[in-house]
Amino acid sequence: MSGERVDQIFVVAKHWLLSLLDGAPLWVMPIASSLLNIAAVLGAFITLFALISVLERKILARIQNRYGPNRVGPFGLLQPLADGIKLLIKEDIVPLRADKIVHFIAPIMIAATAILALGVIPYGRNMTPFSIDGGILFFFAVGSTTELGVFMAGWGSNNKFSMLGAMRAIAQMVSYELPLLITVLPVIMIVGSLSADAIVAAQDGYTMAGVVPRWFVFTPWGAAAFILFFVSGLVESNRTPFDVPEGESEIVAGHMTEYSGFKYATFFLAEYFGMFAISGLAVTLFLGGWHAPISALQIIPSYVWFFAKLAVLLFVFIWIRGTLPRMRVDHVMRFAWTFMLPMAFTCILAAAVWHYQRGLAGWLWSLGIVGIIYLGLSHLLETKKKFAPRTYRFAE
Repeated sequence: MSGERVDQIFVVAKHWLLSLLDGAPLWVMPIASSLLNIAAVLGAFITLFALISVLERKILARIQNRYGPNRVGPFGLLQPLADGIKLLIKEDIVPLRADKIVHFIAPIMIAATAILALGVIPYGRNMTPFSIDGGILFFFAVGSTTELGVFMAGWGSNNKFSMLGAMRAIAQMVSYELPLLITVLPVIMIVGSLSADAIVAAQDGYTMAGVVPRWFVFTPWGAAAFILFFVSGLVESNRTPFDVPEGESEIVAGHMTEYSGFKYATFFLAEYFGMFAISGLAVTLFLGGWHAPISALQIIPSYVWFFAKLAVLLFVFIWIRGTLPRMRVDHVMRFAWTFMLPMAFTCILAAAVWHYQRGLAGWLWSLGIVGIIYLGLSHLLETKKKFAPRTYRFAE
């Protein structure tokens, strides 16, 4: 089988399945095509969810010098199955005075928005489930409804800890959605399109004899925007060190305090799907999407490269969780408004200079703008004076 056929094997399989409906009415074909795309996305990411849930515990155990899951199945690989069975058969407890309709709809709404966001990401050549001109706009429009779902969970639970956790989550998510959105603007400015496919196509090609790809992350403004986008994605996913809404020592489990059984599992699923969506968008915007890092490696199927890059970003998510402590909520909020937001606007200015200047001069000017603003903010904020030195004590 040729490399081109291997690369397009899923596209060919979909066309073959649709060819079985040749005699059906015209309205059946687009519906069947959409259902096949939805089934493929759900199947791929539910499998990835099961895999990452056990791999995360394995990696964290390795970081913390523990064994991790090792009892259910060989090497503990069936642990996700055991967790799923446990959550399915656990009793669904709803507080007596809770708003039962809102309490029920909240986890469904949060999971649905995360799944919808996965539909506009290009997973390979000709492998965008729903290719629309405003794909990036759709991604953020759908993702912004997560705050409503979180508020519904906190309000509907009729619990002060749930409501406090929901308010903290919403404040944090709104604050970091601004830099998340603004760091995407330089890419859209350079490409001139809101289409995810167009953004990936703009990063095609290589320089320096096919060694260095034309990914946006290899530009000064792109590297800065990627770091800011990734940090904002950590916050939006409620991942360590920004898991303030679920500070166990302060507010139990945040907006999920009054959830159990399969509803809690739905929140858990939505959190990971949100992490997949943010990581997938980061790959699309800054890491070349499904393009190979070296021209000689283009023989490898495009979807393999996309999921390899996605796996690297997911590993960094887990690595950060295993190494950094939780930040204080006031520090998290101050960091968003005093550093992340000004740096995000700086990326827009640096991208504009890079676009009009081009060449080595544009690269240096762009780097200079990012560097000067970064050093200026660091000096202005005087972060070293705001944190007292830590003293570590160990038991003898």
